[in-house]
Amino acid sequence: MGAGLVAVAERPEDPVHDSKSLRQRAYEELRQQIVDLRLAPGSRLVERDLAAELDVSRIPLREALQLLQQDGLVVLVPRQGAVVSPFGVNDVRDLFDVRESLEVLAARLAAERADAAGLARLSDQLDAARAATARKDRPAIALANARFHQMIVDLAANPLLESMLRPLEARTQWLFHLTKDRDPGRQCQEHEEILAAIAARDSKRAAESAFHHVHSGREASLAMAGEWSGGAIDPIEATKSRRRTRAT
Repeated sequence: MGAGLVAVAERPEDPVHDSKSLRQRAYEELRQQIVDLRLAPGSRLVERDLAAELDVSRIPLREALQLLQQDGLVVLVPRQGAVVSPFGVNDVRDLFDVRESLEVLAARLAAERADAAGLARLSDQLDAARAATARKDRPAIALANARFHQMIVDLAANPLLESMLRPLEARTQWLFHLTKDRDPGRQCQEHEEILAAIAARDSKRAAESAFHHVHSGREASLAMAGEWSGGAIDPIEATKSRRRTRAT
């Protein structure tokens, strides 16, 4: 066996790679716990507890929390700690303002650019949402609907638009979980209309359908936000408590 092959075979584990893997694992697990409401908006994230729970050291955990802050899911308070981001009425309103513009553009571009394979994937995703709706699986409904919207962005084939919407993916999925009591049958019907318009290559109709779909959820979501947020949350005050609030 050549020297070069021996060097590769005997190379020790890369500590930098291991650190990135631990950071990614911690990031993905905490992101999912926040998005699916196991960790409630405004709850404190205690580093020592999380490190033990996730079986990682403080360094990759802190790196994961920084990534979650970039997603808008966590607030880091210098010298205090971290909390799950508040997600109140104003936050929901801001998210809808952006979605009503950028998701409409994505639908219009998807109608112009989607290929047959992409349309088939979008149709399959709608089938997944229908199946989740039929069995009344609320978490699966929220996830399937979020993925439907993400696929439309993929079909738009616009890297700049994608880079603008990707940071909102987690918050949009979070919103879908928080508003999972909205009529899922109606959401499927509206998604069917969007898919039909995209498949027909009717960009104007696709844009109008997407706007109607996003806008139709605004008032109901704002009303729900007023209930789940329970008033303004001060992140600094929240970090002073050791309580980790989990949704019931």
